[in-house]
Amino acid sequence: MHNETVKKWVLKAENDLKTGKDEFQTEKPATDTICFHMQQCIEKYLKAYLIFNGKEIRKTHDIAELIELCIEIDKEFEKLYEINADDLTSYAVEIRYGEEFYFPSIEETKLAIEIAEKVKKFVLEKLKEKGFK
Repeated sequence: MHNETVKKWVLKAENDLKTGKDEFQTEKPATDTICFHMQQCIEKYLKAYLIFNGKEIRKTHDIAELIELCIEIDKEFEKLYEINADDLTSYAVEIRYGEEFYFPSIEETKLAIEIAEKVKKFVLEKLKEKGFK
């Protein structure tokens, strides 16, 4: 059951990544939507790692908060700050509900996808080290 739950979180994260990357290939990419999905992707990968390690997680979209919980398990998660993974938190709420709607540039969107890809690779390697299949 525990492993199945983690697999579902990973699949949901994958779907966010796929949705964003597919949309990025269109003629007029919806950059706000793509960046939202990249934030969701990172959030779900981090939550998958925490669940795999038996951590309780409250409902949050704060990537820095999730990284901190991961650091308690493995200090190497500090590397996610070096790639600015926590910067994507703003795409969870502000971009959708702010006073002024924000539409990221193509460059910013491409960077968000690259960060999500790096987080994916990092978390999957960490899960594999701990025996996740």
